Amino acid sequence: MVAMIAMMLPVSCSGKKARSASADVAGAEVFTTASGKEVRINLIKHASLEIIYDSLSFQIDPVEALPPETDYSTYGKADYILVTHEHFDHFDSIAIGILSDSSTMVISNAAVRSMLKSGTELANGAKLPLRNDISIEAVPAYNTTPSHAKFHPKGRDNGYILTLDGLRIYIAGDTEDIPEMSGIQNIDIAFLPCNQPYTMTPEQLANAARMIKPRVLFPYHYNDTPIERVVDLLADEDINIRIRPMK
Repeated sequence: MVAMIAMMLPVSCSGKKARSASADVAGAEVFTTASGKEVRINLIKHASLEIIYDSLSFQIDPVEALPPETDYSTYGKADYILVTHEHFDHFDSIAIGILSDSSTMVISNAAVRSMLKSGTELANGAKLPLRNDISIEAVPAYNTTPSHAKFHPKGRDNGYILTLDGLRIYIAGDTEDIPEMSGIQNIDIAFLPCNQPYTMTPEQLANAARMIKPRVLFPYHYNDTPIERVVDLLADEDINIRIRPMK
């Protein structure tokens, strides 16, 4: 267990009612907030995560059919679903339907909101307080390599900073090592992508990590990239790098 201390925030019982969240998948990562609350992160695959806090389930980019296929009917209904952008390996309306009930809030970029015809749209830079102890901030995610800009143009897609009782989790989405990352600070846990030509090279990921300086780093969305190279590139940094099966 890793103690993550960022800042103290009062806990409120207002807003969504807590309900039973999903059972943990194998190898859940467990963290502790500043006030001693538990945060469990289930690493599902590729860019799909489930984060459980205070009996609330946050599903990140849930996708059913992408190998290995995920049976989301075995998960509890999500309280919140965060979708970074509309590509098939991040946005799956069927998975969202399985995970949703009348009280589920889907949070996404404008394109996904338009395709679903429902949900809450967040643009880059927007902040959404969900409770006194929970907030979401949408941050930029885009390609900077000119020949790759068509994949993720600037201003369209989101990364997210999810803050849970002071524990700050950065989920980068599909992006390269953009200048805006220098302003993303005090991050406890970061999920950074690493596959070309769509996101970052290991060298770019290392540069991004040096800008953000997360306490714990999970490379994800890495397909066939030799992801162990990231460990070598960041050997001089005080970052806990956790390589997990997140192709």
